[in-house]
Amino acid sequence: MGKSAIKQAIEKVNDQGAKAFVPYIMAGDPSIEELKDQLLFLQESGATVIELGIPFSDPAADGPVIQEAGKRALKNGASLSKILGALSAMKETLTVPIVLMTYINPLYKYGLSGVFQDIEKAGVSGLIIPDLPYEQNALIQPFISKTDLALIQLVTLTSPEERIKRLAEASEGFLYAVSVTGITGERANISDKLENFISRLKNYSSVPVLAGFGISTPEQVKEVSSYGDGVIVGSKIVDLQYKKLQSEIESLIHAAVK
Repeated sequence: MGKSAIKQAIEKVNDQGAKAFVPYIMAGDPSIEELKDQLLFLQESGATVIELGIPFSDPAADGPVIQEAGKRALKNGASLSKILGALSAMKETLTVPIVLMTYINPLYKYGLSGVFQDIEKAGVSGLIIPDLPYEQNALIQPFISKTDLALIQLVTLTSPEERIKRLAEASEGFLYAVSVTGITGERANISDKLENFISRLKNYSSVPVLAGFGISTPEQVKEVSSYGDGVIVGSKIVDLQYKKLQSEIESLIHAAVK
């Protein structure tokens, strides 16, 4: 696992004429004990990479569905250390790369000097930290650089061109194209600016470009994934998982990878 595992998993799917599908779930919702079964289901259903959220009390980038999932996870005792323990125990059965989506506070609370090594030991391949601006990466660079973890950058539709270029060149594993302006959550329509936006990102990026935020139907999965290398779906997956509608999750994944 590591940086190359993420990029290679996406490129393997692309080489087969399909698009990557990255589902997001909240670790610990409804319980840590169910995490293994949740991850194995997504792996067996064809997920390319799995984005695993770390619950946090002040999730600035998350919409209502993911916020509620985080609250349920915290209420049931989920923490970064418990999640890493669970991942460590199952890492031999996971073949799909795992990316943690965490805010900076849980990393600080755990301890920057050891958290990245422990994340890597748990079998994780990369990190997304939405409240750590690119300009402040130096806060964690001395620690994360001792590992092979990918630090995945998010780029928004409203970013200036020079910033887009810097973020695209800096991203590892894949580049996360935020396909809406605002927080996560389902949207009825895809921005008419997205296709051009992803095309510009691909000109700058040496890693695959995946779009996320606001994608919730198989039709949207097909449309958005056609612009780049794949898609990330969060709120809809979290909602379907909570309602135990596994067949609908499979339909979303298959819209990209089959």
